[in-house]
Amino acid sequence: MIDATIAPSAFLVTKEYQRFEEFCNACARDRYIGICYGMAGVGKTLSARYFSKQHLVDEFRKEEYSTQAITELEQQFNNYRTLFYTAQVHNTPKRIEEDINRQLREHRSFIAKASLEILGKEPEQDNRHELIIIDEADRLKVNSLEQVRDIYDRKNIGIVLIGMPGMQKRLARYAQLYSRVGFSHEFRPLGKKEIYFVLEQYWKEMDLTFDRKAPNITETVALIVSATNGNFRLMVRMFSQMKRIMKINALKSIDKQLVEAARDCLVIGNS
Repeated sequence: MIDATIAPSAFLVTKEYQRFEEFCNACARDRYIGICYGMAGVGKTLSARYFSKQHLVDEFRKEEYSTQAITELEQQFNNYRTLFYTAQVHNTPKRIEEDINRQLREHRSFIAKASLEILGKEPEQDNRHELIIIDEADRLKVNSLEQVRDIYDRKNIGIVLIGMPGMQKRLARYAQLYSRVGFSHEFRPLGKKEIYFVLEQYWKEMDLTFDRKAPNITETVALIVSATNGNFRLMVRMFSQMKRIMKINALKSIDKQLVEAARDCLVIGNS
C-alpha cells in the first residue's frame, strides 16, 4: 500500500481509474471473467484495492478507526460486493480454493459486524459477492487457473484477473478458461492531463502554489513527465526523493534542479 506521506492522502479518481471501474462493474454485472493488464507501476493494484474498498476492510480490522473511515463506510456500504485477493507465489489449486473461501467468509463477517456494531443496523439478508479480483494473476499455474475456472462456474460470480502485458496471450492457450472471458482491459499510464491533475495534488499537499502557466512549473512538469513516462509508482518514488532532498536542504520550492537531483537517486528501468 502506498505510504500517505509520499503520495496524495486521498485516492485520486483519474479517467484511467474510471475506465477500470466501468470494466469491473461490467464483469460483476454480466458474471464474466475479465482480464486487466498493464505495465508495472501504472496503478492496477491501487485501483483494485480502492474499487473493492479493501482500504476500509484493513481500517476496520484495527481496534480504533477514524471518523472519516466511518463516514466513508456509510457512503460505500452497499458496494461491499467485491473481494480483493492476491495470488501467492507458491500457489496450488487447494490453496487457491481455501484462501478465497476463507476470505469470502471473513469479508461477509466484516460486513455483518460493521453493519451492526458501527452503523447500528441489521445486515442485509443478501450480502453475496458479485466479483472476485485476483491480483498478481501471472503467478497462477495451469492447475490453479483451472481452480479459478471451477470457482467461477460453481459460484456464478464475476472474476477479474490482473497482471502484466502478455498475460492475455498466455490465457488464450487455455480454451476452457478463455471461452469464459468476456472483457479485456488495458490499464494505461497516466495521460498528460491526468499527470497535471496528480502533480497539482502533490503541490497542494506540500503547501505550494501550482500555476500551470508559470514557465518554471511548465519546465519542471515536463522533466517529471520525461522521467516517469506517466508511471504512477515512479512519480510516487520521485516525490519521496524530492521531499527528502527538500527537507535536508531546507528548500521551499520545486524546480528543475530539484527534480534532476531526485531523478538521479532513482533506479528507473524500462517501462
